[in-house]
Amino acid sequence: MSGLAAVLAGHEAPGIHLWHGAFEVDDVRHAVEHAGWAFGHVDGWTAGDSKAGFLAAVGEALDFPDYYGQNFDALADCLHDVGAHASGVVLLWDGWGTLARADERAFNVALSVLGSRVHADRGVPFTVLLRGDGPPVPGITSLD
Repeated sequence: MSGLAAVLAGHEAPGIHLWHGAFEVDDVRHAVEHAGWAFGHVDGWTAGDSKAGFLAAVGEALDFPDYYGQNFDALADCLHDVGAHASGVVLLWDGWGTLARADERAFNVALSVLGSRVHADRGVPFTVLLRGDGPPVPGITSLD
């Protein structure tokens, strides 16, 4: 988990990263939570290839409130409060390539909204790990 360990230790800047770690989700969750960070997991394989599936899955993964409207504006609003009581937040998005291939526009908006939270000065680092195969994503670096 060297790339992830660098993020958790503050040696790698928070951001959106490609990550090829072949660890079980429970093992990643354990490492993240052991470091005092909050963890969310989006399974893009079961969420499907739609904007609605992604929005529902991320809301569940990050335990958004019941009033979450499952649109990109609501996602941006709810992301502001994520991790308020943690050292940071890691969102592991497995199977991100399904949405990226099926709905490139929705995928790009999702990355833009998530990226806005990454770069917001909230005092709580926010990192998104894109795990699995997908199309090239300009500007996204690999942790590996």
